[in-house]
Amino acid sequence: MSQRNANRFWSTLAYLVILGVVVFSVGPILWTIITSLKPEQDIVTSELQYLPRNITLDNYVAIWNRSGYPRLIGNSTIVTVITLVICMLVGTLAAYGFSRYQFRGRTQLLLVYLVIRMFPVVLMIVPLWIMMRGFGLLNTHFGLALAYTTFLLPICIWMMKGFFDAIPPELEDAARIDGCTRLSALFRVVMPLARGGLVATAVFIGIAAWNEYLFALMFTNSQNSQTWPVGLALMVGEFQLPWGALSAGGVISVIPVIILFGIVQQSLVRGLTAGAVKG
Repeated sequence: MSQRNANRFWSTLAYLVILGVVVFSVGPILWTIITSLKPEQDIVTSELQYLPRNITLDNYVAIWNRSGYPRLIGNSTIVTVITLVICMLVGTLAAYGFSRYQFRGRTQLLLVYLVIRMFPVVLMIVPLWIMMRGFGLLNTHFGLALAYTTFLLPICIWMMKGFFDAIPPELEDAARIDGCTRLSALFRVVMPLARGGLVATAVFIGIAAWNEYLFALMFTNSQNSQTWPVGLALMVGEFQLPWGALSAGGVISVIPVIILFGIVQQSLVRGLTAGAVKG
C-alpha cells in the first residue's frame, strides 16, 4: 500500500469514527424529539416506526397543563440560580486566594477539595440529610442549592484557579501601585480578563445543577420544591410509562440549556481556550 493510499485509508477511518460518535451522541436526542411528536398509540407498536405518521403537539400540551411541569421548571430555575450565585461568589474568591497566595497547607487543602469531589455522591446523602433536617432546610430551594454546592464548589474552585493562574500577577501589582486594594484589583483588573473563564465555569455549574437528580429526589418530597428531573421520574407508574409525555418533558427541559449555550457560546469557547494556557 502506497503512502497516499495509506493516508486516504486512515483519513476515511477517522471520518467514520467521527460520524459514529456524532450518530451515537445526536441519535438519542433526535429520537426523543420524534417520540414527543407521536400520538401515544403510535409509540408502542408491534412494528418500529422511525417517523411519526401524524405529527401532534398533544404530549407537550398534556405535560404542561396536567403535571405541574411549569412549577417544576420554576423550581429548577430557582435552585440553579442560587447554586450559581453561591458557587461563583465563594468559588471565585477561594480560587483567587489559592492562585495568588502561598500559605502553609495550600496544596493539601486543594487536594482535600479533589478528595471531596471523588467521593461517590450517594455516600453524602445520609449525613447531608441529617444536617439539613436539623437546620430545617429539607423541601426548600436554598437547602437543595446548598446540597448541590457540596459537590460543585470544588469543581468551581479548581476551574477558576486555572484561569487566574493564566493572568500575570504584575497587572494587579500595577493596579495596586495606582491605589487599588487587593479586592478592588480583583474586580477591576482580574475579573474582566477572566470573563471567559467565569462564563465557562458558570455554564458548567449551571448545567450540572439543572440536571441533578439524586439530591433533588432525596431532599424534596413535595411539588413545591421538586425539580424537573424528579417530576419526570415520578411520572413513571407501576402500570404505565407515558413515553410521549416524558419525551416532551425532556425536550422542554433541554431548551433553556440550548438557549444559554447560544447566548454565551463565544465567551464559553474563549474561556475554555484561555483556561488551557498557563502564564
